[in-house]
Amino acid sequence: MQKKLEGGGGKPTIVAVVVEPWRQGQAWRPEEATWLSIFVLDSVIHGFIPAGRANHYMSSLKAGSIVKIDRFESYFEEKTLVAVKKILPAYANGELAAVCSWPDEIKRRPEWSWTYALHFVNTPDNECNYEYSRDCHNDKCVTGAIFNYTSQLMFQFHYNLTEALMFVSHFMGDIHQPLHEGFVGDQGGNKIKLNWYEQETNLHRVWDNKIIESAQEKYYNSSLSVMIHSLQHKLKYAWSNDVPSWESCPPHESACPNPYASESIDLACKYAYKDAAPGTTLGDDYFLSRLPIVEKRIAQGGIRLAATLNRIFSPKPSLAAA
Repeated sequence: MQKKLEGGGGKPTIVAVVVEPWRQGQAWRPEEATWLSIFVLDSVIHGFIPAGRANHYMSSLKAGSIVKIDRFESYFEEKTLVAVKKILPAYANGELAAVCSWPDEIKRRPEWSWTYALHFVNTPDNECNYEYSRDCHNDKCVTGAIFNYTSQLMFQFHYNLTEALMFVSHFMGDIHQPLHEGFVGDQGGNKIKLNWYEQETNLHRVWDNKIIESAQEKYYNSSLSVMIHSLQHKLKYAWSNDVPSWESCPPHESACPNPYASESIDLACKYAYKDAAPGTTLGDDYFLSRLPIVEKRIAQGGIRLAATLNRIFSPKPSLAAA
C-alpha cells in the first residue's frame, strides 16, 4: 500500500511503499448497494453487473449480458487494450466487467476494511461544493484513491497493477454516483429512510440501483442489453458533442477526478436531496426527472475511465516533444 502526502492543488503525491494501509478517519456506512456501472465505449455500451451479484439487481439479468473488453476498441487505444488485458487476472477471461465489483466485495473483510472510505467523499452538511483539502482527509476518499491508483498504473514500480486497475475501474463509477459525494451527516443519503414507490429503502440505495432497476423494468423490458442500446443511441446523437469535454484533463495529468466530484455534489444538491426528506414516498415525478441524470453520469463515467486508461497506457506525444 502507498503512504501518500498531499501534493498541492488537491492532488496527493505517492512518497513511499509501506505495509500498513490507511486505517484512520474511516466513515462507516450501513449496508450499501453497488452503483451499477454501465460504461459507454464506442458503438457498444458495456454494462457490467458485479460478478456473482446479478440477482442483486434483477433476476432476469444474467452474467451473459456482460460485454467483453475485446469490443472496447474505439474508445480504448490499441496499446491500452493490450495493457489492460495483460493486467487483468486470468479468471476475468478478458472481461473488465468481471473484476469491477471486487472493491465492493472485499471492503467488509477485516484485512481490507481500510478501503471502505475510498468509495466516497463527503462534504459538510448543506455544503454543495467540493474541496479536496477540506473533504478528502489524509487523501482517504474516492478522489484520493483515483489519484493514487492511477499513479500506480503510471509508474508501476513495486505495485500490484491488477489491484490498481480494479480499484480505478470501480472508483471511476463511484465518483459519478452523486450520493457518493453527499453530506457527512446523512452519510451520503444512507441515513435518509424513505420509500421508493412501495418499497422501504434509503436515498443512497435509490441512486445506487433503484432508479436503474425501475428504468429497466418500465422502459427496457427488464433487459440490460436493451438499456445499453438506448444509451448507445443517446451517446451517438444526444451527447456526441459533449464527449470531448468529458474525456479531457488538464495537460500532463493522467487523472483529474476533482471536477467529477464537484459535479456529483452539485447534482446531489439539485436532484438527489431535493424533495427527498426522510419518510417521503418517491414515485414517478422523482423517477422521471432523475433518470436522465443517472444515465448521463453512467455515460460520463465510462467515457472518463477509457480516457484515463488511454492517457496512462497510450500517451500522446506532447507538442513540445514533436
